[in-house]
Amino acid sequence: MSKRHSKFRPCIDLHEGLVKQIVGGTLSERSSENLQTNFVSSHSPSYYAQLYKEHDLVGGHVIKLGPRNDEAAKEALQAWPGGLQIGGGINDSNALEWLENGASKVIVTSYLFPDAKFSLSRLQKISTLVGPERLVVDISCRRRDSRWIVAMNKWQDLTDMEVNKESLDVLSQYCSEFLIHAADVEGLCQGIDEELVQKLGEWVTIPTTYAGGAKDLSDLDAVDRLSNGTVDLTYGSALDIFGGNLVRFEDLVRASKKTA
Repeated sequence: MSKRHSKFRPCIDLHEGLVKQIVGGTLSERSSENLQTNFVSSHSPSYYAQLYKEHDLVGGHVIKLGPRNDEAAKEALQAWPGGLQIGGGINDSNALEWLENGASKVIVTSYLFPDAKFSLSRLQKISTLVGPERLVVDISCRRRDSRWIVAMNKWQDLTDMEVNKESLDVLSQYCSEFLIHAADVEGLCQGIDEELVQKLGEWVTIPTTYAGGAKDLSDLDAVDRLSNGTVDLTYGSALDIFGGNLVRFEDLVRASKKTA
């Protein structure tokens, strides 16, 4: 069997109904005053969904950052039914509806952490509801000393869960994939958290996508090397399709196909 290699996983981040790229650590439930926006697209969500479909970039994610994004998200999903995952405000009361609207999988974070404390019963409930094969757990985190702590509510509130082998082993019994934003470097285009990527490569046993800080085509090779091909990589603000000037989308697609 040939060795697996890390691939590029695309994203569509939605804020106030528009496709944007935002500095992750500046998002807040409470105030938009400190929000740092890198890019606001003049293209519709369906434009990006169609673009990813044309290049067969399966496994990408649509993330609703706050309210007033449902219609934009549905537009993206309907442009490529079964091609994109959906996250942001997903819980046991709306998960099935999003799957019916065309999402390939639903992504959950905050729902699993009432009062910032992990609830195994909630994970079991939503896993039973949609099936583990259609559930992605978002373990986006912030670094505290030499540890990574899962963060919720637009990455502002730390939970009681540390990202490590033990916690990932528990979660992976109920889902088929992990998504992890390194919130401290998200949107900064200053490089990936190499230590986290390497640890994920050691710890994860199911497909995992890392997002945060990617700024160069070579980052895909770095993630492949550091994780031994087990972790995929999302690019955001560095990409030309999101107003960046560090990585060309066409080059990234070509590089990703080459490693497939």
